[in-house]
Amino acid sequence: MKILKSSHISPFGGLNFVLEEFEKQNIGSLLQRFLPVLPAQSKYSWKDILYSFWSIYFCGGDCIEDLGGNFHHHLKNNRFINVPSPDRVLDRFKELSLPKDILKSPRGKSIHEFGVNEKINALNLKMLSSLQVFSDRELTLDYDNTIIFNHKADSANTYKKAYGYCPGVALIGNHIVYIENRNGNSNPRTLQNQTITRMFDLLDVHNIKIHAFRADSGSYLYDVVHLASKRAKYFYIKARMSSALSKAISTIDNWQRIETKQGIIYRAETQFKPFIRANRDTINPKFLETYRLVVSKIEREDKQVNLFTNEACLYSAILTNDWEQPINDIVFFYNQRGTIEKEFDVLKNDFGWNNLPFSKLEQNTVFMIFTAMCRNMYQYIITKFSTKFKNLKASFRIKKFIFRFITIPAKWIKTSRQYKLKIYGNIHFKT
Repeated sequence: MKILKSSHISPFGGLNFVLEEFEKQNIGSLLQRFLPVLPAQSKYSWKDILYSFWSIYFCGGDCIEDLGGNFHHHLKNNRFINVPSPDRVLDRFKELSLPKDILKSPRGKSIHEFGVNEKINALNLKMLSSLQVFSDRELTLDYDNTIIFNHKADSANTYKKAYGYCPGVALIGNHIVYIENRNGNSNPRTLQNQTITRMFDLLDVHNIKIHAFRADSGSYLYDVVHLASKRAKYFYIKARMSSALSKAISTIDNWQRIETKQGIIYRAETQFKPFIRANRDTINPKFLETYRLVVSKIEREDKQVNLFTNEACLYSAILTNDWEQPINDIVFFYNQRGTIEKEFDVLKNDFGWNNLPFSKLEQNTVFMIFTAMCRNMYQYIITKFSTKFKNLKASFRIKKFIFRFITIPAKWIKTSRQYKLKIYGNIHFKT
């Protein structure tokens, strides 16, 4: 077998189309305007830093060290970026970190550490606004927490009995709009009302109005429900079972029988005034609203009877201030928030959250927000490119996108005083 050498051929030729799209959307100039001014002697701009960092994930890498050992040789001749070392990228990220907030809960002696970086979250919102992803008039905001297991120097023990962080993440559709990191000992319910307040305040600053707010039972809190009812037109929060909730369910007598592929479900609704005791124990009690409680139940396989309802059933209840939609539509709309769990899987396995580079929570917060921005950019890229390239679909994970589009040998050549990209393959891409 004879081998013919050809210099400067990159195996990631499709990355040039991605970076070109970044430039068309003026992402580079947005980074230069919004991020701090770098010293005049700096060799690398913010565009070089972030484009190179995002290229790691667009080329199949999973940690920031890949930029030096695996990808630097293939990216150094790219016409769109000047590739820095991994250490330079990490140093710039450290400069953007802010001191973590040390907080105490109203009750208890535990110390809670929060990583709040509104400046970079604001940059993410500006980028999404420039991509016009908020064109829908009725925006739905989903909020949830996840656990990132790690053994960083400052990570604390989580309620899962392992060390890590417990960040809170908000999404509008498939786009991440807010991230607030918290240490592992701060479970999702701890001071969540403060996180939700900061999130809504930042969205208001950027004139992003929320039509509906959805969250799981971790947000079924006195302050959060009151806040959601004021900051969004509708809220849909999964209720936590309690004696008061069970007694309310026991009064329902008009159950609807629904047959599904998973089995028979019974569904009904009732009026419910939550948090009566919590409101009574607060210093400044609020006026309690009566909300709509949509309840679903299925028969228990073990036939264990509920003490309050006298039924051998498992219950699922959604608290909402939406009195208009039919109960089946309420349940269907709430269940759509299950996509946020998929997003956590994508962030951890496709965009580096399982390989946090720093030993400090506040620095890892910067890393997590920038990787979330990369996830947002990928969602924009795959949606747009799938309309131009027949072998792509908008639902593809990034690994399939890399194999079908990015890994195409290409070389920059100069002819007639112009640089042109020579593709060694049949790409069928409509430019």
